[in-house]
Amino acid sequence: MPTNRTTDFLRELLVRQLTTWLPAALQRSRRATVALAWAGADEGGGAEAALRVIAGHADQVRGRRVTVLVLADGAADLPARLGPVEAELPAEVTVHLLPGVPDRLPVAVKAAGAAGSPLFSFVDLPGAATPELLTATSNGRAGEVLLHAGSGTRDALIAAGFPLVAEVVPVLPDDEAAGVIAFGSRSDRSLEAVRDALWAIGADLDVRYRDPADPAGVPVDVAGDPNPEALARELLAELRRGGSRPVTELRRHTLTTTVYRAADANRALTALLEAGDVRREREAGRLAGDEIITVRG
Repeated sequence: MPTNRTTDFLRELLVRQLTTWLPAALQRSRRATVALAWAGADEGGGAEAALRVIAGHADQVRGRRVTVLVLADGAADLPARLGPVEAELPAEVTVHLLPGVPDRLPVAVKAAGAAGSPLFSFVDLPGAATPELLTATSNGRAGEVLLHAGSGTRDALIAAGFPLVAEVVPVLPDDEAAGVIAFGSRSDRSLEAVRDALWAIGADLDVRYRDPADPAGVPVDVAGDPNPEALARELLAELRRGGSRPVTELRRHTLTTTVYRAADANRALTALLEAGDVRREREAGRLAGDEIITVRG
């Protein structure tokens, strides 16, 4: 099966985020749907990898119902590739392999009866996602989407009903930009998880990240802990723009408007406190999420 750095990267990101999402979804609902869609063939083995994640959670799946929708165009060998993995799945898991492009996802999700239950969607397409596609992935208030597209989709994801959106441009070792990774959710925990996954995979595969809103920006090397200086400047500017903010909101700002992690926000805020640029409500101790940070002077 042919692979390249981009498909390897996307497969690993899909596996990590699905591993985080699935147990949480099955805790709050007795049914869940996973929708996987590729504009072309699934050349990186993402569908098989996703089914293996579900098989690995067999104990949690039993007594519930999980539906997996796989849409891929031009992958004649996909049924043969998925067959052995499907044989390992619990009886509660149903897999539907549907030929076609991602734009068919809204119809497939509706036919699967996913309304009202947790839905995780992974969509890989070279261009822009249609509003209908993104609205289907939001599934009312029960969906999360991991999207690889040719351009940024922040505004479109927000319009589709995702209040929390993160975007990064992966920069491969040869300095090639590999499209845009976007994530839409309503969960701060999921947002933190996808950013942590991006950094872990970036360190493993030597991938850096750039802000899609800043095409001239320098890609951030995610191997090891970053220097907090750049993020500290951004958080200080945000505090000057919007006034005093709780730590939780500053972490969320970090996750939704920069390439950094929530843990990096803590380090940046600590640096600002030590420099005397901001002050906190409490004199000492760990920075709590509800603690207010204020610019000095």
